Amino acid sequence: MKFIGVDYGLKKIGIAVSDGLIAEPHLVINVKNENDALDKLTRFIKLHDVSEVIIGISEGEMAYKTKKFVQRLKSVVDSKIVFQDETLSTKRAQKLSIEIGKRRIKRRKMEDAYAAAVLLQDYLDLH
Repeated sequence: MKFIGVDYGLKKIGIAVSDGLIAEPHLVINVKNENDALDKLTRFIKLHDVSEVIIGISEGEMAYKTKKFVQRLKSVVDSKIVFQDETLSTKRAQKLSIEIGKRRIKRRKMEDAYAAAVLLQDYLDLH
């Protein structure tokens, strides 16, 4: 079973992957708008035969935008899609990447993928 964690943003989408019990940061996709995000994420899900998509959900206006995006995503992919609280996932990801010695440039470039890995790992630990 293949899982991906998604840190959805309006300009960047962080993706982490897991084939088992450990989440790994994978990539950051730059997007122009919601349609571009939908197209790129859909292609990734189908290309990698993803069973379950774990999408980080925050609060406020961004939570609304994320839910709206997920409704569109559900209409074009067969994968199970679930929400996972992403509160402080970026801060935790930054702290962890500093602790393991990632250089600042690499941390900044992959920050959203690290946040996706944190939220995916939280989900895997609970399930």
